[in-house]
Amino acid sequence: MELAGVGVAFGAGQNAFRAVGRVDLAVAPHEFVAIVGPTGCGKSTLLNVVAGLLAPVEGEARVFGRPVRGVTREAGYLFQQDALMPWKTALDNVAVALEVGGVARAAALARARDWLARVGLSGFEARYPHQLSGGQKKRVALAQMLIRDPKILLMDEPFGPLDAQTRALMGDVLLDLWSADRKAVLFVTHDLEEAIALADRVVVMSAGPAARLVSQHVVDLPRPRDANEVRLEPRFHALQKAIWEDLRAEVLKTYGRAS
Repeated sequence: MELAGVGVAFGAGQNAFRAVGRVDLAVAPHEFVAIVGPTGCGKSTLLNVVAGLLAPVEGEARVFGRPVRGVTREAGYLFQQDALMPWKTALDNVAVALEVGGVARAAALARARDWLARVGLSGFEARYPHQLSGGQKKRVALAQMLIRDPKILLMDEPFGPLDAQTRALMGDVLLDLWSADRKAVLFVTHDLEEAIALADRVVVMSAGPAARLVSQHVVDLPRPRDANEVRLEPRFHALQKAIWEDLRAEVLKTYGRAS
């Protein structure tokens, strides 16, 4: 994935709001990159540009070297809010991701059952979303995204609504699944500890408007990782301190304008 001089604005003329300034960011094959920044700085906007859901006013996004024109078919997108269909069981919610692409129902169900097992939900196939906990629904959504075998993963605060313990567990689930083939990931989060525990690189965005990239930090913690245990490492705390110094200044700008 590559963002080359990407700028995003909403509205037109004098009423236009410049959400993102010129941003250059590349995600290498097999790399897990997390974006952190103040609320409203355009983190999700960048994901939408890569996904082809939003066109920049300048620059361009590229996926596998090709300019993004329309929806990026190679991408799997996991949103903060659940997109599960309440009238379908967990099994059907996962299988439908294949069925809409023309896969026969029997084959789709068999693969969906396998993916539910991979995310730790064997025995929950017949449950409806309202019968699942928040963490279980996230596991279904994760299986729903990964069953299509997307080439890149876009994740927008996917574990944001969960409690701290469940978030940590979901981080381990994600790392286990990701380690199988290490697809390129662009992951948005407000949680700095989550970013460091999961990513190979953490990118800090400035406060808006016209947000830009402030700094990038390589997370040189060894893999495989446990999303909980890695937080006890001295190097983890050193990275947290260094990144927070950059992030704190931008967060203060946001609250300073709001006060």
